[in-house]
Formats: sequence, structure tokens, C-alpha cells
Amino acid sequence: MINKEPFLEELDSLKKEGKYRIFNSVLRERGKYPQAIWYSGKGQEAAGPKNITHWCANDYLGMSQHKVVIDAARTALEETGLGAGGTRNIGGTTHYHDTLERELARLHNKESALLFTSAFNANEWSLIVLKTIIPDLEFVSDSKNHASLIGGIRHSRAPKHIFEHNNMEDLRSKLSDVEGTPCIVFESVYSMDGYVSKIEEILDIADEFNAITFLDEVHAVGLYGPTGAGYAEKLGVADRVDIINGTLAKAFGCQGGYIAGDDIIIDTIRSKASGFIFTTSLSPVVCAGAYASIRYLRQHSELREMHQKNAKKLKNLCKMAEIDILDNDTHIVPVMVREAKKTKLLSDKLLYDHDIYVQPINYPTVAVGTERLRFCPTPLHTEELIYKLIDALKKVLTLS
Repeated sequence: MINKEPFLEELDSLKKEGKYRIFNSVLRERGKYPQAIWYSGKGQEAAGPKNITHWCANDYLGMSQHKVVIDAARTALEETGLGAGGTRNIGGTTHYHDTLERELARLHNKESALLFTSAFNANEWSLIVLKTIIPDLEFVSDSKNHASLIGGIRHSRAPKHIFEHNNMEDLRSKLSDVEGTPCIVFESVYSMDGYVSKIEEILDIADEFNAITFLDEVHAVGLYGPTGAGYAEKLGVADRVDIINGTLAKAFGCQGGYIAGDDIIIDTIRSKASGFIFTTSLSPVVCAGAYASIRYLRQHSELREMHQKNAKKLKNLCKMAEIDILDNDTHIVPVMVREAKKTKLLSDKLLYDHDIYVQPINYPTVAVGTERLRFCPTPLHTEELIYKLIDALKKVLTLS
């Protein structure tokens, strides 16, 4: 029988340090987002359900609730049923999967795209397969890369070189140390800080060192560029990126992830990635919704414009109120607290006293001493809700 003592000790340590995570039970109501219903979570005093405003979802444009998406998903549900029926190889490939992959390839102006059950899975297994195909591959990775990229590099067992975030001199230095084939792994928008990578400079350096480029656009697809293809599209350099990773679960409001690139490269990853081959495929209902969402956002830039307008308004009001935020050029608004227990306290006070839901961001998501509340305004957050948030923040931030 397993000894529970070390588990209890670990949980006790997390709680004492303010790093224990409580999952709030929240019910988002279709047609009312960002309004939602909150139910007290594990370890919390029973408070009963109450209405709240949701401020921390990655459903950046509210597309999970959009009529176009819901209608497409409902049609697929009535036509095919819910589940895919198996892995892509054994009964799990439908017309919806094929159609969505073609649309994703068109979105990024690439030859091919491949669906995964999550962008995490797509990152991890794509990097693993790259190493199996290119034996002398060495990864050169930004120090602030997502856990999925870190995990993929680690599990590939390839040599790795970590360059300081957005430091191009350090990137050059690390590339100079590579003895084999270099692959630069980086993100476009870093989700916890909201900073943008120096994409054009990285691509120039990649050309100089003949390096492969792997770009994670998870927090940019749907939000940036003329058609919502991401930050590389916004800069007009997507054609210079070898492999783009994206998600259907954030701005597109659905679920799943994907990669896009050269047909031969994508086909090889499809044929070799165990995390793809042996996983039941996405529901065709999800694929139908995602296809509708992508098509809609390609043609409706007004949602992206309102999204940026609301993010800018919230940032400006924070600055006017002398609320400590990380100043960035994206839609992410990190309010810095810099202490784990206080971050959790402020999150609770906002929820209990002001009906505002935002989860604390602590280690290991961010470094110790950089704990924060991460706000994600959407086109659906009204001016009234934004001012209400500022008033609530001014009150709770006075707590010691």
C-alpha cells in the first residue's frame, strides 16, 4: 500500500508557501459572457452560487459562445454524434478533421497542417520527432518558453542551449556553440508577461546560422494579423518560419492544437509522433466549431480591434491609478503582486467581496517574486465592467 505521508507533506508545504492551487467551479452562461456563476471550490467555505465577472479566461474574443460557432458545432453533433470514434488512424478521421486541417494550412499560408488534441501535445511531440529525424539536432530555446516546449526539448534528449529572453546577443552566442543542426524555439506572445518576441531579428539570425525555426503562436492566433493568423502574419514574415504551432482553445474558443508547415515535414511528424498516433482524435463537433470560428475571424477584424481597444483602456486606467502592471504591447494585463500568499489573498478578496474572478498566478507558472494577477479583457468586457475592476483593485491592493 502506498505511503501517503510524503504526499501530505508536499501538500502542506504548498499550502504554507501560498502555492497550493484551488480550482474554482465556474459556470459560464452562453450569451452572458463575461458574466458567469461561481460555486465555492475545494477547501473554501461554502458560499453558495453567485454571479461574477470572469476576467482571466483565455477565450480572448468570446468565440466559444458565438452563435456562428455554436450553430456549426450543433449541426455536426446532430449529424455525427459526439465522439470521433478512435485515433486518427483507426476510425477517428472525419471530413471535419480534413476540412479543418486544410483551413489551418490556408490560414498560415503553409502547405499542410496537423491537428493534435492540444497545443501542448503538438509542441511536445513535434520537437521529439524533429530530433528523431535529424539526429544531430540541437535546440536553442528562449528562457521564458512554455512548459510544453521545455518538455518537448527535454524528452527529445537533444542537446539544448537556453538563451536569455529576447536577448539577441545571447542568441547569437548560443548558436555559435551549436555543433550540429540548430533549431530556434520561441513564442510570439509570452502569455504571462504579454511581451512579444523579436521575431524578425530571430528570423534574420536563423538565416545567418542556417537554423530551423519553430514558433509558438498560441497566444496570438485569432488576435493578430489581417486575418488572425498571428504575430508573424502581422509582421509579414510567416513565410520565413519553418513550423508554426497554434491553438484552437484560446481566441478561436474551441479545443485542440495544431502545427503548420511544409507538407513533407508535417507528414513525417504525422507518421512518427506517438502522442498523435495513439491518442483519440478531437471530436468532429469541436472541429466543426473551430472551422467556423477561424472562417469568421478571418473576415471580421472588428473583434480584434475592440479586443485591443479594451486592453489598452484597462492598461491606461491601471497606470492612472498607479497600479503596478507589466507594460507591454499585447492584450495581456499582468497586475504585479510579487508575493504568493498575498496574490492568493487578493484573488479571494476580489471574488468574495467584489464578484470579480481572476486566478492567482504563482510558481512554477512564473518565477518566485513575480507573482501576479493576470487579467484578460475581451471585446465583451464593457466600459462599466472595466471601471468596476479598477475600483475593486484600488481597494484590495491596500491590503498588507
